[in-house]
Amino acid sequence: MQAHKHEHEPSGPAHELSVAIVGGLHADARKAAVARLLVDVPGSVVLHHDLATAVAGTVVRTVSDASGILSAGEAPLVNDCACCALREDLVPELRRLADAGLTRLAIVELWDSVEPKAMAEVVTAGGLTVTGVITAVDPALLLPYLGNGDDLAERGLAAAATDQRTVADTFARQLEYATVLALVDSPDADDEDRELLAQLHPTARQVPVTGGHPGDLAGPAAAPTPAEAEAESRAGGAPLSPLAPLSPLASAALAGFDVEAAAAAQHPACALLPAEADAHGVSTFVWHRRRPFHPERLYEALEDLTCAAARSRGRFWLADHPDTLLHWDAAGGALCVESAGPWLASLPDAAWDMVPPVRRAAAALDWHPEHGDCCQHLVFTSPGLDRDGLAELLESCLLTDAEYAGGRAAWKRLPPAFDTLLEV
Repeated sequence: MQAHKHEHEPSGPAHELSVAIVGGLHADARKAAVARLLVDVPGSVVLHHDLATAVAGTVVRTVSDASGILSAGEAPLVNDCACCALREDLVPELRRLADAGLTRLAIVELWDSVEPKAMAEVVTAGGLTVTGVITAVDPALLLPYLGNGDDLAERGLAAAATDQRTVADTFARQLEYATVLALVDSPDADDEDRELLAQLHPTARQVPVTGGHPGDLAGPAAAPTPAEAEAESRAGGAPLSPLAPLSPLASAALAGFDVEAAAAAQHPACALLPAEADAHGVSTFVWHRRRPFHPERLYEALEDLTCAAARSRGRFWLADHPDTLLHWDAAGGALCVESAGPWLASLPDAAWDMVPPVRRAAAALDWHPEHGDCCQHLVFTSPGLDRDGLAELLESCLLTDAEYAGGRAAWKRLPPAFDTLLEV
């Protein structure tokens, strides 16, 4: 899906507005989370763009509160791209709400396959404040969606005519970008489902989507943190007190969100990848080596490696492209391999000042005296994971001692098995 570049210039001072983004392919869970927020935060509204109407040439926009739809309109497609129309229409609508000064929290409910990263960056670039990014999840549907290799287009979920994403990789990115996961109470979910979710995104804050009013939520409600109280005050609400606490979900929506940090956490060079884990039949296997892959042997093993786990990701080092950091991103039995730019070790010292500090810090933590930041760092998460078999297969794809001793000049002469995948 091609991003449509458009610069949003702030139109002058606006009433400070908190924006919470709620997304996810689990539509029922997403709608439940949005409905919960509308009840929990008085003065909140939800802005939703329905991309299902794109076949008719427009995207339908609705603004609603807890009582129902307040207004509706249409946004024309941009370059035959429904997602691009959403990008163009989102910030002006949010600024209109901000300027009116009546909205405490604007909840942006993303359409099914829209990914939160792009929308959070669009909103922030438009001069507005994103205070939360939430992906709604039904734990019982986690593995079925991660294992679904269908193209979005086959399911009627494509956001543009050129959209080539799959259900699995889209859901994985929705899940892993959000700092908050809103979980519906699913009677079909078991310990394995919950453990898989915890291992896939161990740093996420998990918040229940429950019925009733904030005071009816299970457990005693905590007094707001200073950051939450400041966010609530900034959003135009009355100062919070221990007698009028936020619900856990509302608290998460207003707690704050760092767009730059979230992007860095997804970048293959400095991604916050899961650590080793093994519980309730679910395992996360972390494989780290300081020797490049042989391109042909790795290529021949791709199908087995991709299907070995429900989800695998990380960065890898290929002998015939020794200066290129390569991104590994697999879900639903499909693998995406792409260049993520040069390894820092391949850059001249003068170029380091142009590299983001978080990238330099990540490289420094993993620096090798001979190879710098060049390495294999792959993480596989799945129920029933065959750790030993996976480790053996990965090891067999590395250069042998004799191949390694040949040095970089010899490595570059190896058969270029990945050139088609990398579009070299």
